[in-house]
Amino acid sequence: MEHPVKRRKPWLALLLSLLLPGYGQLYNGEVNKAIWFFLCLSLLPIVVVAMIALYVPGQWLLASGAGYLLLAGSGWLYGAIDAFRIARRQPDYVLQPWQRSGVYLLVFIACAVVAVPALNAYARDHWVETFRVPSGSMEPTVMTGDMLFADKRYNCPGCGKTLKRGDLVIFAHPNTRSHYFIKRVIGLPGEHLRIEGMAIYINGKSLSAGQTPQAKGVQVTETDGKATWQVVWEQPNAALPQTDLQIPTGQVFMMGDNRTASNDSRFFGAVPLDGVIAQAKVVWLSVKGNQVRWERMGLAL
Repeated sequence: MEHPVKRRKPWLALLLSLLLPGYGQLYNGEVNKAIWFFLCLSLLPIVVVAMIALYVPGQWLLASGAGYLLLAGSGWLYGAIDAFRIARRQPDYVLQPWQRSGVYLLVFIACAVVAVPALNAYARDHWVETFRVPSGSMEPTVMTGDMLFADKRYNCPGCGKTLKRGDLVIFAHPNTRSHYFIKRVIGLPGEHLRIEGMAIYINGKSLSAGQTPQAKGVQVTETDGKATWQVVWEQPNAALPQTDLQIPTGQVFMMGDNRTASNDSRFFGAVPLDGVIAQAKVVWLSVKGNQVRWERMGLAL
């Protein structure tokens, strides 16, 4: 039985390639080329963007991301033009046995509806996820409107990354579990923590390393000898909880850097380790109102 001859439509090949990389090549009967275009321009970008977010230094993040997206976009456009040109060269194309509308639909569902979202979800759940900060509880370290890349390999079995004092982490609120917070790890499991005024003591040793008066309050430098960070007490004399507790096993004590404007472990208690889902790594975009804060883009945390 002879297969029908059906002219390829260049405009349709172009549109299919713009819809999904490699789709136009599949329409032209170039199966191998279609697979390579799909892998390189639909799946590989998800992996590459995740690796850029995790490994590229903050100062190169914006340039690297923009450069790769430009490269990937150019490849996508090249694929569409290639499909258009090949279709024009096939006026008497003989249809392959598998070239049926049902097959095209199944391929589109498998690629665009299943494969791409599945890899994207895997990358978000296991590698890197983006978060937007809606409040000022971590100012001046993290500002309202900052959009962050967060490392999801943090605090997971076998990943080799454990919680350390001073880390900025994303965690689920211990009481609701449906709201995510960003705070700094202050107390580790089993430690004795005491807060008196602006001073924090871990096992009897103060974290305070110096104070600097500011127009809006007092900036305090804290350190445990390994990591150092700055926090702000905008109202040093505010009546806040004066904590004295033994942190339970399997839990950590979180505090915001804006100490008098933070809802943290002083109010809702220590956070279970299994509720800590990621470590904030870098600011990839920061927007205040309608204004982009370019100076914060690429800021490592």
